[in-house]
This record gives sequence, structure tokens and C-alpha cells, in this order.
Amino acid sequence: MSIAPEQVQAPATDAVLFRSSPVRTFVVVFVLLMVSFGLVSPIVALVSGGTGNPWWHTAIQAGAISLLASGCYAWSIRGALTTWVRVSSGGLELAAQGSDPILLAWADISAVVVRRVGLRSVLEVTPVDLDRVHPVQDEDLGGPPMSETADVPAFTADLSELWPGPRALRRELDRRMS
Repeated sequence: MSIAPEQVQAPATDAVLFRSSPVRTFVVVFVLLMVSFGLVSPIVALVSGGTGNPWWHTAIQAGAISLLASGCYAWSIRGALTTWVRVSSGGLELAAQGSDPILLAWADISAVVVRRVGLRSVLEVTPVDLDRVHPVQDEDLGGPPMSETADVPAFTADLSELWPGPRALRRELDRRMS
């Protein structure tokens, strides 16, 4: 189980916390499923000749299915993997997809990129040297996932479920990196 940001002292008092939210995930998935039902149901009714039920029967069924599916996803293994990013004058702390948090001082970061990969937003943090990455809790149990970017390894985090959102994180990172 990963460490919650409340269990870790922030490296500076001006820290801004971004974290994944199961409630936000639930709402987003629920709305997407309801919109899909709303768009697909009339087409299916037209092609099949209709069921003879009033429209509100379909809406109730769509709501029940969306509620169940959204709840299952939000509290499933994927939805339960917490991600948090804390940005402060002391550096960048990152715990991605249930990993143990790491701390990188701004001088130890070569590049930070927030980019889109399909429907997801992804954070890539490229350290100057992997030896300058510090585990937040003096234990090296495993940091965030890594990927190869331009011949160097980078820490990656899925920001799709992050709140207040990838745009706000990008603005905060731009402010700190400049």
C-alpha cells in the first residue's frame, strides 16, 4: 500500500498537492456512460423497431447500469491505485499508481512534461541522474513506473484521475521550472 501525502511532511510550506480522486473518477465514468447510452439508445431503438417501453425506462436502466459500472471501476484495482504529485519550492514529490513516493529537487530534474497519450494525460519527470532521486521515507521499496524517453529513463504517472487536473499541474510546473 502506498503512502498517503498526509503521512509525508512537505519539503516546503508553499506546497501544492495534486491527487487522484475515486469520487471524481466515479463521476466522470458515470457521465460518460450516460452520454453513451443517450447517444446509442435512440439508434438501437430505430434499428430494432423499438421496445414499446417509454423513454424513461431506458433512462432508468442506463442510470442503474452506469451507476454499477462506475462504482465497480472507481473502487476496482485500477481506480484504487492512488497517484499524487506535490509541487513546492523544495522540489517535486511523486507517487504514481500506488508506488512509494520519491522526491526530486528542482536542480535534480532535467525535464518535466505533461502530455496527452490518447485520452489520458501523462506526466514524465526526467531526472538529471537516477542517483539523485530520493525516496521520501528512507526506504527504497520501489518508486513510480519508468519509461524510456529520448534515450534516458523518466518517471511516469497517469494524470487522468488527478484533481485539480493536468492543466493546473502544468501551470504550477511551468511556474516552478521558469
